[in-house]
Amino acid sequence: MAAARRDIAPFLQRVRAFLLGREHTVALRFEDGLADRTQPPPEIPDGPSHVYSANYYCSRDARRGVNPPIDLVQQHKLLGAESEAAASKAGSKLPTPGKVYGWD
Repeated sequence: MAAARRDIAPFLQRVRAFLLGREHTVALRFEDGLADRTQPPPEIPDGPSHVYSANYYCSRDARRGVNPPIDLVQQHKLLGAESEAAASKAGSKLPTPGKVYGWD
């Protein structure tokens, strides 16, 4: 059985209804007046800010990822120059990472 709703005495309810000119709506929320919470939780895909590690504020701000437009002709010329330079350094040693920190 649901708990009785709290309100003023019945006589005062009628006086209040007469003075208001309508039935008063009680602003209190009771369990029998609420919707059931039987729906399943939503399945929302993970976003870019879902991961906790390395989730800094400046990297979450999407406005910081916007760059000015790229000149494709200039970029193509730069790539051609880089590939020629890489072909001339084919015999050089590849870069290796620095000293690894053992955190265990």
